Amino acid sequence: DGLEAIAFAKEQRPDIILMDIQMPGVSGIEAIKHLRSIGEFETLPIIALTALAMPGDRERCLEAGANEYITKPASLKDLVATMQRLMER
Repeated sequence: DGLEAIAFAKEQRPDIILMDIQMPGVSGIEAIKHLRSIGEFETLPIIALTALAMPGDRERCLEAGANEYITKPASLKDLVATMQRLMER
């Protein structure tokens, strides 16, 4: 769930985060907002992933602080290209 994602990010300090949006408890959107409120995660690349794309989801994810929004099933080639692009910044 989102709380586990936050705890994992704090513990592991990744170079990039792939955040599932549809999670039990704390949603991915709330987890992104929380991470963005922590100094070390303000500029960390975050890609929002969702299987249940609804109108307005992309905008909500980007407003929460995600750098990119990708719907599932995601093309591995596109996902890797997006990750590389974000890591180059």
